[in-house]
Amino acid sequence: MGLGNESHQLLSKIATNDKHGENSPYFDGWKAYDSNAFHATKNPQGVIQMGLAENQLCFDLIEEWIGNNPNASICTAEGVNQFKYIANFQDYHGLLEFRKAVANFMSKVRGGRVSFDPDRILMSGGATGANELIMFCLADPGDAFLVPSPYYPAFVRDLCWRTRAQLIPVECHSTNNFKITREALEAAYKKAKDDNINVKGETLKSIVDFINEKNIHLVCDEIYAATVFRAPCFVSVSEVMQDMEHCKRDLIHIIYSLSKDLGLPGFRVGIVYSYNDEVVNCGRKMSSFGLVSSQTQHFLAAMLSDDKFVERFLAESSRRLAARHNHFTKGLEKVNITCLPSNAGLFCWMNLRSLLKEQTFEGEMMLWRVIINEVKLNVSPGSAFDCSEPGWYRVCFANMDNETVDVALKRIRAFVGKETEKPVEPKRWKSNLRLSFSARRFDENVMSPHMMSPHSPMPHSPLVKAT
Repeated sequence: MGLGNESHQLLSKIATNDKHGENSPYFDGWKAYDSNAFHATKNPQGVIQMGLAENQLCFDLIEEWIGNNPNASICTAEGVNQFKYIANFQDYHGLLEFRKAVANFMSKVRGGRVSFDPDRILMSGGATGANELIMFCLADPGDAFLVPSPYYPAFVRDLCWRTRAQLIPVECHSTNNFKITREALEAAYKKAKDDNINVKGETLKSIVDFINEKNIHLVCDEIYAATVFRAPCFVSVSEVMQDMEHCKRDLIHIIYSLSKDLGLPGFRVGIVYSYNDEVVNCGRKMSSFGLVSSQTQHFLAAMLSDDKFVERFLAESSRRLAARHNHFTKGLEKVNITCLPSNAGLFCWMNLRSLLKEQTFEGEMMLWRVIINEVKLNVSPGSAFDCSEPGWYRVCFANMDNETVDVALKRIRAFVGKETEKPVEPKRWKSNLRLSFSARRFDENVMSPHMMSPHSPMPHSPLVKAT
């Protein structure tokens, strides 16, 4: 015990604090899945991963393109002549052909209504690295960003852990489909000022007039831009700027990646696009801490420069996302489960308020435990996203095949007791499922030690004990 404390004292404050954000049911759901992952034949009773916003619906198109373009890889007979050049390339500006291809792809995703300058594109290791990079450029320790809620749970890690910045939620509500309002912004901004917190920016797609008036930065997370499957089309902040006569362009920055739109999270391609020259200069130097591999740049430069492929991919991806979204939401409607109206993304915001034993966040967490442990679905409770209302759950639908989606829907129907083929009464919550809550967190006994994720960098988080 003494040796442990001494070792703890020898580490940095970042290494020993709990600001990593893993003390969240969002990550605990992943750990439950890791310990008992569903497989159609090897583990059909396992947990189905519905907490991961991945786009796995169009891999066949990319695989087909790879087969037809072997010269795009330096590991083939057709492309090996580029091996030496690519293997030695380490300029943190990135390959020019890669930056041009990404700029062109970003424009195509936005319908060609706006163009992007390749020289303003900064690379980073995925959207996680891009978010942290822009925070290091814009904020000092203690500064804050306004973030509309519900928001991505890992923002606590990505934006705050190492930068020591703060997030101030801008509360949004289901009465207007969680849309951001000027009143909500003003309330959050006033609270920060009353608490003597320096607000440096907000992560919203619009309200450019608000940031111009307050002289704070606007960071727009546009990583789902190409996941639109139904009108209206996505509108980028870059388009909004074009239509404004007076706009402080140097306050506006865009975060982008290829993880959602192309379904390539493992490639770790994150992009910061800034209209601020100083941010571009500083960010380019910082990008040396998280470069995209030159081999990945080389491959993507070739694929994204193929206009015919890009146009086909974007159209087919939209069609398949629409079909999957429709199939999934219609399946939920059969048991009277509704979702927040949406026309884009890889997940639904599912309304389970009618299933709560009590309309509280404690009730939400108790239902979540039942869904994880008995229904065997890893969905994410709204409180993990700092949602202002209990009973909302995020459920991802694009990270699995059609058969797995149907298994998930069957489990949901059985759980609510309305499966048509074989009616099943909802399972009673076990009497030993007692939780103690503090600030929407749950007791350290929620999960058993064997459910700790082998991939978790913080295996001793109080929330990984009991996906």
